[in-house]
Amino acid sequence: MLQINGLFPVPFAFDTHPNPARLNTALRSLFLAREKEGARYANPGPITLRNAPLFESTFHLFAWPEPEIVELRDFCLSRVAQLVGELNNYDEATRRRLDIHADAWFHITRRNGFFGVHNHPLASWSGVYCVAAGQHDANDPDSGLLNFLHPHIGQAMYIDAGNEFLKQPFGIQNFGLSLQPGQLILFPSWLLHQVLSFHGEGERITVAFNCSMKLRSA
Repeated sequence: MLQINGLFPVPFAFDTHPNPARLNTALRSLFLAREKEGARYANPGPITLRNAPLFESTFHLFAWPEPEIVELRDFCLSRVAQLVGELNNYDEATRRRLDIHADAWFHITRRNGFFGVHNHPLASWSGVYCVAAGQHDANDPDSGLLNFLHPHIGQAMYIDAGNEFLKQPFGIQNFGLSLQPGQLILFPSWLLHQVLSFHGEGERITVAFNCSMKLRSA
């Protein structure tokens, strides 16, 4: 009997904070206040294409002492540790030896803000946590979409009835996600992605982070 298997899957992980409203209210207030301080907290050397309606902070967010940052950091990194342990088949003793280093920052995006295609060098796993989604314009489902580019660069070189409608996880389309407050997504750092232009009122606020890790000696 014919067997169909996927040989090159890309692992993603999803979770939601158990009490996001309280946490996100505190985070939003903190981030808006820090944004108002301008260059003190802004990324001094931006590389990825973006425009003026998007504010990007420095990359030291998880080192901040505020309790809401500590709570967010612990939530995010605990999920990274769980993901890494599961995918690598680490036993409990090995998981306790895992040291995770993380760089983290926040984005505040207002109308027409976008963030271009990029990935995250010098890291194995990355994540995005949604603080606020903003109020998207009606009938604009792509507003502020976190869009992951299909990693098989030749997947669309020829499309016909044999591959146009492949079911997941074999599809040839990119993957787009409209983040909701409290939602966390984890993905391999090498995977190219972008944030499409935000069309709406208010602020779209997210926290992004990159993780590199090693195992301590037993």
